[in-house]
Amino acid sequence: MTTIKTIFAAASGGSASLGTIDLACRLARRFDAHVEGFHAKPDPFELLQYDLGIGASFSDTFVEKFTADANAEATKIKAEFIAALGRHGIDVAPRSAGTLPGAIGASANWHEETGYGPALVAARARFFDLAVLGRSERVKENIHSDAVEETLVLSGRPVLLTPAKAPVSIGDCVAFGWNGSAEAVRAVTGALPFLTTARETLVISIGERHYNSARSVIDYLAWHDAKARHIRVPSQTGMSIGHQLLQVATGKGSDLLVMGGYGHMPWREFIFGGATREIIGTDILPILLTH
Repeated sequence: MTTIKTIFAAASGGSASLGTIDLACRLARRFDAHVEGFHAKPDPFELLQYDLGIGASFSDTFVEKFTADANAEATKIKAEFIAALGRHGIDVAPRSAGTLPGAIGASANWHEETGYGPALVAARARFFDLAVLGRSERVKENIHSDAVEETLVLSGRPVLLTPAKAPVSIGDCVAFGWNGSAEAVRAVTGALPFLTTARETLVISIGERHYNSARSVIDYLAWHDAKARHIRVPSQTGMSIGHQLLQVATGKGSDLLVMGGYGHMPWREFIFGGATREIIGTDILPILLTH
């Protein structure tokens, strides 16, 4: 059975960090997985280069204060991560290739790097089965979050976006937004650990166009012992696809929404196109995206 053995939890220190950490720990316990808490500390000299221009300069005092503040923030976030591990009964243990997966149950480690956060998060997430990122107030207001975009596109891994407050349950009833795209097909594979353990999966399509392929998805999931059924929603004039999808998912009691993610900079008009764009701007459900 497809499962999750390694989880990457990016904790920025923003409003969604606690939700990110808590949900990652819950999943580590559920899958007997290893979770890495990760924090990228900003580099003042990168700010100098990219934000102020090559010709600008920082005083030594500014750099010292900036570094001290960044270290203090990292220490605070690490303490929150360690506290969450304690609440969930997870031991701190180095991730080791020599240890049989699941042999020691859920485990965890903390990792920090300094530099441009989105690039560091995307690069590190490549070596985990699942990347968990927070959906902070800034991300909801500006869905073109560099960290979300870069991790989704450059890591090659499924990305789970969490609300600011972790939900009590996740993956009991999964809503799958099906639109027949290649991204949606890849999302099926990325979501299999959740789909095969869910009580029920709802394959939701909007309109008539994807009826036959939605039935094929259900047949495919049956080979993986995933219990799925199709919900065909008529297109409604004046209501967006994203709104319809959310309405059905929440109305059916879903606690996880799975979708395909799109594109990348500099073609931002494709990045979170259509329904994905609207749904990321909400804080209703955890969203599992695969590019």
